[in-house]
Amino acid sequence: MRVWIDQDLCTGDGLCEDHAPDVFTLLDDGIAYVKEGDLVLNDPGGSGSLAFVPERLYQQAVDAAEECPGECIFIEMR
Repeated sequence: MRVWIDQDLCTGDGLCEDHAPDVFTLLDDGIAYVKEGDLVLNDPGGSGSLAFVPERLYQQAVDAAEECPGECIFIEMR
């Protein structure tokens, strides 16, 4: 699974970080970004903003996407 966020749609509510703190984080700009381990992928709209999600975190990532009020989390199954 890979996941990315459309920052233009992000409302900054932080629900994604609540559901999956190992996959999502909010930065000082108040917008959510994906991360791989400790690496935050903060290249909005770029190919560098697509994160691989470990299988053990799949459900958390899906829950975050379903609960996102901005509907800005996109999941790709590989």
